[in-house]
Amino acid sequence: MVNRYRGEVALPVEGSALPMRLTLGALAELEDAFAVESLPALGERFATGRLSARDVTRILAAGLRGAGGSLAHDEVAALAFDGGLNGAIAAAIALLDATFAPAGEGAAAHPPSPSAP
Repeated sequence: MVNRYRGEVALPVEGSALPMRLTLGALAELEDAFAVESLPALGERFATGRLSARDVTRILAAGLRGAGGSLAHDEVAALAFDGGLNGAIAAAIALLDATFAPAGEGAAAHPPSPSAP
């Protein structure tokens, strides 16, 4: 179960929802991986909208570890994402949005409403 108010989002894998969260440690890992010197620079890097498969893998792996998982990059790359590549990309973007979107904007600020019966 993910807690959107903590900045968590789900990574749908084989019918399960794995929680992801970019903690300070996970963000430091991404700063190192993307060779940037600050959180604003990291946010700007992601704002370009140009993500490689390696970028998506790094983001997802850091998010999984930030939520308490222990998967390595190669293990994340081998996962069977629900929705395939599009599902993986959507999850990475949702995680970045939950982390970097200004308060009151983005997926984290707008949890899905319950379905009407």
